Amino acid sequence: MLILYDMKTLFLNPPSYKDFDGGAGSRYQATREVTSFWYPTWLCYPAGLIKDSRLVDAPAEHLDIDRVLAIAKDFELIVIYTSTPSINNDISVAQRIKEINKNAKIVFVGPHPSAIPEETLKASKAIDIVSRREFDFSIKDIAEGKKLSEIDGISYRNNGNIFHNQDRKYIEDLDTLPFVVDIYKRDLNIDNYEIPYLLKPYVSIYTGRGCSSKCIYCLWPQTFSGNYYRVRSVDNVIDEVKRTLELYPEVKEVFFDDDTFTANRKRARELSRCLKKLNITWSTTSRANTDYETLKTMKDAGLRLLVVGYESGNQEILDNIRKGITLDEAREFTKRCKELGIMIHGAFVLGLPEETPESINDSIKFACELDVDTIQVSLASPYPGTELYDLCIEKNYLAQEDMVNERGWQTCTVQYPGISNVEIFKSVERFYKKFYYRPRFIFRILKKIIFNGDERRKIMREGSEFKEFIAKRKKVLAGVQQEKKI
Repeated sequence: MLILYDMKTLFLNPPSYKDFDGGAGSRYQATREVTSFWYPTWLCYPAGLIKDSRLVDAPAEHLDIDRVLAIAKDFELIVIYTSTPSINNDISVAQRIKEINKNAKIVFVGPHPSAIPEETLKASKAIDIVSRREFDFSIKDIAEGKKLSEIDGISYRNNGNIFHNQDRKYIEDLDTLPFVVDIYKRDLNIDNYEIPYLLKPYVSIYTGRGCSSKCIYCLWPQTFSGNYYRVRSVDNVIDEVKRTLELYPEVKEVFFDDDTFTANRKRARELSRCLKKLNITWSTTSRANTDYETLKTMKDAGLRLLVVGYESGNQEILDNIRKGITLDEAREFTKRCKELGIMIHGAFVLGLPEETPESINDSIKFACELDVDTIQVSLASPYPGTELYDLCIEKNYLAQEDMVNERGWQTCTVQYPGISNVEIFKSVERFYKKFYYRPRFIFRILKKIIFNGDERRKIMREGSEFKEFIAKRKKVLAGVQQEKKI
């Protein structure tokens, strides 16, 4: 009698740089200005499909390589989430695992191996398989012992040759996937996860996958989840939120971490009306053109904050990246949010195609004009598999390949005719200071510090971390300028 069983499977966010937020839930991978960790959500789905699996989030748990090796030695199948900034580190981890567990099958997943599977497999013989794009059911097939040649969506090595099976179709019925919060509870510590603009403790889940927008720089839709928005049923999402509240009665906020939650406005309103019955606090993502009716429905249902990708304050830059919004639309949207009492965390990116010193000044002025609650300023990262990467190769805009330095901090890899990568890198600090050192913003912070003890302690800690980050960044800048690269 044939006895079927799942391979003993480990899902691993590998150890990396100190406080490196680069795991299976982070859209851009780097050590942040202040401590930040997203849940490794992408790994939790297949972990919930495979009996007796285990998930280890080494960076969030502060586990070094020796502690990870002690765990990995007992597993037959090891699934490692990797990214372009961390690929070399993650290959090193895989090689160390093979040294102590030579019979283990190691699978690399994530946008980087999805975009360049052959190059990933050729990078090290320690990597046996690449599971491309959505990997939930591909990993389940592998764990169940299905022949590799019959598994859609994987690339693998056999007898020295590399084979690429046909792509696996995107999952249309997302309700067939397990609840990630059950894996959070089983394998993770909620206290390890913190995002500065979210309430702590928070829990994040996806209500959908993919994004219908065509922004040329965005990583996940182009390499991983697809350029159309697939959603779970409203009932399925509500059931997971209820499950979250059962498992974590202490949670202060649920974050719906879809690429663009408001892409389907009718569905966003429908889900909001159901969330209202649960009387919870929640936050999510939005484009900077969501209509008043949708915003009001969300706010009435407990919405606290929106994460909004403004990206730039220069219309030509927005057009270059096919953002699909105008500056006036963004102004009107921000005004609506303020009228409704919706907080905004604004995301800006420096170094997008045809950036100039003038366009950076435009972005700084625009951010100060909008006067949102908080901002983040990132550097454009041309990931393999994105149109931005292809454009940079075609026009010779790449100044260097390394997206992070030896400390895991984001570097500037692009340059344009009117500005060097060094100048773009330096502009991040100037952007932050221009925004956060304004009297209006300082006054808001002082009010929080005076009247809220928890906020006071949080702000003081984050302020200290930010000052330390800026100081270290200046040292890095001074050193690399001598080599004329960032």
